[in-house]
This record gives sequence, C-alpha cells and structure tokens, in this order.
Amino acid sequence: MARPEESPRSIEQLIASHEIVVACGSGGVGKTTTAAAMAAMAAVRHTSKVLVVTVDPAKRLADALGLEAFGNQATRIAPEAFEMAGAAPRGELWAAMLDTKQSWDDLVHRHAPDPVTTRRILENPLYQNVTGRFVQSHDYIAVERLYELHRDGDYDLIVVDTPPTRNALDFLEAPDRMAEFFSSRLLRLLTVPYKSRLVNFASKPFYQVADRILGTQFLQDIAEFFILLQTMGPGFIERARAVDRLLHDRRTTFVVVTTLEVAPAREAEFFIDALSARRFHLGAVVLNKVLPAYLRDTTGAAALLAERLATSAPAVAAELAPALGLADGEAQLRRVLTEVAENFARFQLVAQREAEEEAALGRTPEVVATVPFFDSDIVDLGGLLSLGERIWR
Repeated sequence: MARPEESPRSIEQLIASHEIVVACGSGGVGKTTTAAAMAAMAAVRHTSKVLVVTVDPAKRLADALGLEAFGNQATRIAPEAFEMAGAAPRGELWAAMLDTKQSWDDLVHRHAPDPVTTRRILENPLYQNVTGRFVQSHDYIAVERLYELHRDGDYDLIVVDTPPTRNALDFLEAPDRMAEFFSSRLLRLLTVPYKSRLVNFASKPFYQVADRILGTQFLQDIAEFFILLQTMGPGFIERARAVDRLLHDRRTTFVVVTTLEVAPAREAEFFIDALSARRFHLGAVVLNKVLPAYLRDTTGAAALLAERLATSAPAVAAELAPALGLADGEAQLRRVLTEVAENFARFQLVAQREAEEEAALGRTPEVVATVPFFDSDIVDLGGLLSLGERIWR
C-alpha cells in the first residue's frame, strides 16, 4: 500500500497508506473491538488480505468474529459470515491470537544454534515457567511475533490489538529490555560460576546467600537455562534493532483508543506524549462512547427546551397535563419534567467536558474519529462493521 503524499483525513486513508496499524489504550475503552472493526472494514472496502492479531489474553476478539477458538495460526473469517452481516468483502479477513508458549517454542526452534541446544532448552524444567511468567516475556514475544508476521509478507495489512497495561509502553520497550537483560550484571552473576571453574562458588558472598535461600540445585537449573538461552543472545539484540526499525518505519502507524472519561483520557494523553517523544507515528485517536453533539450545543432546540423545563416546569406541567389526559397527575408530571431537565443539564456538563478533552487529544494526531454510545454491546461481525462505518470516513 502506497502512502499518499498528503496527510490522511480519515481512518480509511490512514489504513490505506500503512501496512501495520497498532491499536493501543487502557483497558475497557473498546480497543479490541476497534482494532477488529478497522480490520473488518479494510477487508470489506479494499482488495487486501488483512490480519487482525490480538496480544490481549482476553478472548473478546474471537467472540466478536464468531470464532470458537483461535491461536498463533491465523484463521480466515468465512465470506459467509460477511454475507450474514450484510456485507460483500473485496478482500480477506484473518484473525490470530498470540499463544505465548507456542511462540516461545517457535522462537527457540528458529534461533537456537543447533538441534541439541534446541532440545535442551525445550526440555529444561524451568523453561515452561520462565517463558510463561518471566518479566517482559509476553510483551517481548508479541513484538517478535509481529516482526515475523510482517517479514513473511503474507498480509497486506496487519492490525495489532495490544494488551491493556497500566504502562502502555511495555509492548514497545520489551525488545530493548530483553536485550538489556542478556547483558545485565544479574545474568552474569547467575551464569559465570557455571561457565568457568576458576570461580570459587562457595567463596562469593552473593552465591553463599543465594545458595542458602534457593538451594544449589535450583541455582544450577537457573544457570543452565540462561546459559542455553544466552546462545540466542546475539539474535535477541539483532532482532530488537530490527523490531525497533519496523515500529518506526513509515509503513507503521499507531491508533490510540480511549473514552473521554478522566482516567482513560489521562492515560491516552500520556501515551500520545510518549509516542511523540519516541518518534513513533501517531496516525489517529479514536474516541469511544462519545455523547451526542446536541448536548454540547447550548443554543440548540434541546438545550432551550431543557432550560424552559428547568425554570417553568409547573407551568409546562399545567399546560400538558390536560392534553395528555392527566388531570389528576399534574404533580407527578411536574416531577418528571423537572428530573428530565436536571438530567439534561448533567449530561450537558459531561458533554462540555468531553469536548474539552477531545480538543486536547486532537492536537497531535492526523485523524480524530468519534464513536457514539451503542444501544447494545458489539458481539458479532455485523456489530463490528457498524462500528467501523462510524469511524471509517
């Protein structure tokens, strides 16, 4: 997909000019749904082979796409599913979900120096626990998987749904952190005694303490595992640089998804600033569950009616009650009209605050798209396409 010379004015143009779209944001803001909606719309409107991949352990994407289960191997969304949703795709939509354990196994098979080392790593008693729980394991393997998918060249567009973390930068910083670990002092302390018999294990205070706490056998197991893993160390560093180049490449863009509630909006502002500081391309901000525009218009018909109800509810109730056949219900109608006016005023305040948040968030990205409240949850492909229509142009 060629990037147009002028800046995009819509999500459609943004997607058409990039090969990787990374959706990010805090939890509960509709990020997974938005990522799937963008991918579904790209498959419908463009003659592209599109992959949406989630690295979020929650399986909401499978539910929305009508899949019972899916994993590292991408699954195609059947054309019949689009037909049932009233759409005729010009391209193809595929979906995958990161399987951390399987991805680590694949990584070892690809990059271990020889079959013997591969077998020893996979059979190491600590391997399964470490790859499942090791700090940065999930985030690192996510960007590793993205790099492999893009390098293979099977898809015209890859939309990535990142995990909802308090520090949304974990996904971006994982390769560098993993590379740093392989050159860290801690790793040297764990492995040096077993690499060289010149070091007297019992004479070193660190090892004496560690031995008392963890036990000699456990230290040996740890050391053996990381010695084996270190054989892939140069590859980790090389790929970290390659992944960093890919994320900064002109073919990659980031879409920040948020609601305009205070906490998610602050998270979005933080992430937007962090992307800018690290020179990543911020293509769009998608504002989810936004109140209707008429609530922001203080001079519109709805606002004027609400103001009249607030100041003249008794008179309006007295006028309407006979016409509605509520001769004995004037007091009740007055209470209802007063409550409607008060609720409208509350929503107006929220809508005005949302407008201020939207203005602040919209200063940096090339595109700002808004999504209104939906009457029901999005649980299928038809709902995803309805959402996609809202943000597409």
